[in-house]
Amino acid sequence: MISVSRLARAAGIVLTASTLVLGTVAAEARPGGGVSSGSRGGRTYSAPAPTPTAPRTAQPMQRTETPNVGAPRPGPVPQAAQPGRFGGGFAGGLLTGLVGAGLLGALFGGGFFGGLSGLASLFGFLLQIGLILGLVWLALRLFRRRGPEPAFAGAGAPMARTGLGGALGGGSPRPAPGPRDQVGIGAGDYAAFERALVEIQAAYGREDVAALARLATPEMVRYFGRDLEENRGRGVRNDVSGARLLQGDLAEAWREGSTDYATVGMRFSVVDVHVDRASGRVVDGDPTGPVEVTEVWTFRRDGGGPWILSAIQQAG
Repeated sequence: MISVSRLARAAGIVLTASTLVLGTVAAEARPGGGVSSGSRGGRTYSAPAPTPTAPRTAQPMQRTETPNVGAPRPGPVPQAAQPGRFGGGFAGGLLTGLVGAGLLGALFGGGFFGGLSGLASLFGFLLQIGLILGLVWLALRLFRRRGPEPAFAGAGAPMARTGLGGALGGGSPRPAPGPRDQVGIGAGDYAAFERALVEIQAAYGREDVAALARLATPEMVRYFGRDLEENRGRGVRNDVSGARLLQGDLAEAWREGSTDYATVGMRFSVVDVHVDRASGRVVDGDPTGPVEVTEVWTFRRDGGGPWILSAIQQAG
């Protein structure tokens, strides 16, 4: 007779296996397979700037064809910048020197400035300590006021608040290039990003590789093709439909030679289900309820041509 403990163990094994299978299917849903894929040119291995839409650091690339040449290692910290016992910089060195001089003077019979003895020497020593601390406090205030200005940290212009009917970028004219936007992304560019989001989701759901090839780089199309082929091998189809942009904004835009890049954070809703190819039965997802997704998409255009998708990163 099978014991209760053996039945419990068997049920646990079956449950774990089922969870792993379903988790694998769900993790590979949507274009990009739910992982960070693609290339961002020379910034492929650097994290895009956070935005109000995607405030967390985007996950690094898990699939990319861009070689990692590596970043130079930082050099040794200069000795003058290393913190001492009383902190680094001019004020710390001043305080250390004065206290050291005072202690040496006390050891050899004099105070900080000499000439005192007994109780008067003690009070004089304390008075000098107070004066020195006051000078250090004033020096610290002076150096803090002269410190560097804060780096630019403002978010890019809002990309969208509603779906395709909304005016991306608020209908504002093309802005002048700035620290975060070195290209000058305008309303027409934002509209192109939103169209690409909707059309790529729909083409992926139809398994229309030809349409994907018009909307994305060859590298991204290869990833899409592999994901679709894996779905076929499992006997499922990833039905993706009804994509609608809810909010988006620019993380950064830059130029490399004749190629422009733009990385945007996008929060969108989409119906995302897996269907059994033979029976049409839904095996994962809700066909009646869209899910909300936040991702970071990078687009590129060559020689002033159309924007195409070059990378998808998961938002933290």
